Amino acid sequence: MKEYDLIIAGGCASGLAAAIQAKREYPGIKIALLEKLPRVGKKLLSTGNGRCNFTNLSITPQDYYGNSFVTAVLGEYPPENIIDFFKSLGLESYSDSAGRVYPRSNTAASLLDSLRLEVDESDTDVFTDCEVKIVYHSDKGFIVNDEFKSAKLIISTGGKSSPAQGSDGSGYKLAEMLGHSITGLFPSLVPLTCGSAAVKSMKGIRANNAYLTVTDGKSSLSSQGEVLFTENGVSGIAAMELASFTEKAKVNGKNPVLTIDFLPDYSREKLHEYITLSVEKYPERAVDYLLTGVLPKPISAALLKDAGIYSGNCKFSDVDSSAAEKILNSVKSYSILLTGTKGYNFSQVTCGGVDTREVNESTMESRLVDGLYFCGEILDVDGRCGGYNLHWAFASGLTAGELK
Repeated sequence: MKEYDLIIAGGCASGLAAAIQAKREYPGIKIALLEKLPRVGKKLLSTGNGRCNFTNLSITPQDYYGNSFVTAVLGEYPPENIIDFFKSLGLESYSDSAGRVYPRSNTAASLLDSLRLEVDESDTDVFTDCEVKIVYHSDKGFIVNDEFKSAKLIISTGGKSSPAQGSDGSGYKLAEMLGHSITGLFPSLVPLTCGSAAVKSMKGIRANNAYLTVTDGKSSLSSQGEVLFTENGVSGIAAMELASFTEKAKVNGKNPVLTIDFLPDYSREKLHEYITLSVEKYPERAVDYLLTGVLPKPISAALLKDAGIYSGNCKFSDVDSSAAEKILNSVKSYSILLTGTKGYNFSQVTCGGVDTREVNESTMESRLVDGLYFCGEILDVDGRCGGYNLHWAFASGLTAGELK
């Protein structure tokens, strides 16, 4: 049996960070990193559309849904510390106008290489094609796969999102083997689905600053930002941030409804004035163009149709006060009955995981099993789109790697 001081189950973002931190804190420590795929860090290569948005300058605990568990770790590892960590690995970075931070090379491969090379050069034993299937714990430590033994264990196997990249939920079983509870699991940051024909007519069209709200009849969740219409649903950052709420509603037997305000910076009064002035100034124009001064034409056409106003012989002058009110309702509160989401295969992160009440929020150590640590997506922590989830992966990995 191979004996180590520390075993890390899972070789992606948080596991690699934990391995590096542990070696820096305890240079003589003997570490084994076990990864089920042929190479570590595969999922990192697809993040940020291949550019790897690894943190965000504006991160706060409120960016993580309903979970104050992250406060201590974010205090210890704010964005500048994560940036400095990667700089210590030789990786330079830059931020965009939204505070998203990327490798200077604009490639996720550069970030992964900086992590992988540091691990390879630190005398950490990396075992690929090595799935952790079973783990035991006793007063003598941890036995993994009846092949590895260690005094301490970090589980960083990720969630259920993007299973083709290694996150298939198997880590939850390991946590349960060691006595931990798993909260309800839902795909998060994933496109929403619906059966609306109107959405199909807007396929490929973006609305850049829409305000979205999903309600299940009793509660609601809102988001604002980019929306992209697809053949069978709604994508874009603002829509994907409502995915886990939508899935929870469906699982609980409710019918979630998405309401879109296409012009949140226009009050109803301001939009009504815009329509009225347009009708007065251009009475002979075809009605198809009534909203094209404020919205893309395909969206405009769909909203006019939703309001019961069709192209053809209709002109601006045909829009009376009743029709104008219907148009206002379509623009400011366009409703779509959702059927769910595109699921784990297309999701960026998993909502739910190891119950954080069973984990020390300052050290990532289990409150149930001494020497057991968790980090990254396996925990019941998920955040907004824009570098927040990768920041959590690295920050929690560095915290777990301190082995406190």
